[in-house]
Amino acid sequence: MATHEIRVDYGRTLGEEPETGHNRWHPDIPPVVRCRPGDRVAMQTRDAFDGQIGPDASLDVVGTPNLDVVHPLTGPVCVEGAEPGDLLEVRILDVEPDTYGYTIQVPGFGFLRDVFTEPHKVAWTMADGWATSEDLPGVRIPGAPFMGTIGLAPDRELLGRITDREQADQDRGGAVLGPNPDHAVPSDPRIAAEAIRTIAPHETAGNVDIKHLSKGARLYLPVYADGGLFSAGDAHFAQGDCETCGTAIEMRATLHVEFEVHKGRARERGVRDLQFARDDYCVPPEYQAPQRFFATTGMSVTRDGESRAEDLTVAARNALLNMIEHLQAEYGYSAQQAYALCSVAVDLKVSELVDVPNFVVSAYLPLAVFDS
Repeated sequence: MATHEIRVDYGRTLGEEPETGHNRWHPDIPPVVRCRPGDRVAMQTRDAFDGQIGPDASLDVVGTPNLDVVHPLTGPVCVEGAEPGDLLEVRILDVEPDTYGYTIQVPGFGFLRDVFTEPHKVAWTMADGWATSEDLPGVRIPGAPFMGTIGLAPDRELLGRITDREQADQDRGGAVLGPNPDHAVPSDPRIAAEAIRTIAPHETAGNVDIKHLSKGARLYLPVYADGGLFSAGDAHFAQGDCETCGTAIEMRATLHVEFEVHKGRARERGVRDLQFARDDYCVPPEYQAPQRFFATTGMSVTRDGESRAEDLTVAARNALLNMIEHLQAEYGYSAQQAYALCSVAVDLKVSELVDVPNFVVSAYLPLAVFDS
């Protein structure tokens, strides 16, 4: 078993150090490291906004960040022997967090972007497994560091399918960030013009934002491109199962992984999307499945009383809006503070999908975050 390292210079952006990674997905991006199954790889990763949101970043910066540089990923890592149709197992051995993190609200971005139209920032200090902030007093968020964006490269066929379907979504008025060569890394014109953005998750995973992918998790990814071409970035110290304002507790981190190739398994079993497993809690049980909690609910009915039959988005929206109002009334937080707290600590759960026309989503707030 060999150990490989990918180190980055945090004093430089990805664009200034392109040999360490990329911010688009494309099968022709050359690997930074080659390894064999069973090898371990340590990867330093930049934060999601590539250094734009430092401790001293103003709300002017938060309000107008350069989204073309999101997300700077470290990699790719080529795993020898991984071929299309295989299933690549990625074992998360550790995610070492930074000491500074942030949660921001960018106008035009986030689940409730029509309600929250002004920039907002919460700066976090991480120490001894907890995150605290003077911008959101009275809470301690338990850490469970994970990579928000983690996955493999598509092959050319999948790249084409993704591009075509997302263009169709965009043509229908959907919220899509299509290929854009501006600030793309690598800057090779041929790759930059074709490569897909890292904002959306795809069949090879990517920006899945699954908080359970912390230390101890095992990821199973269908391989499309030779070598798999594994990359990761966009580390989170903690996140609610919603990341509703568009950011979690964002940070830099060092990811430690180990690989295993299961030959032909994706093809044999018809695995088309990320699968994952773990044998322990990703956070202590009182936060994973809180004993003490307060929950709000939402149905598939707009706040104006219009029925939106079987609309899970409306139900989720209502559950979150109700939780934000509760946090304002009960704890005295501003709406933006409450929105940020929901993003980093509140879990959305689908309570039922069968009692037509009204689906129900519940928003769970673990009350232990208020224990000092």
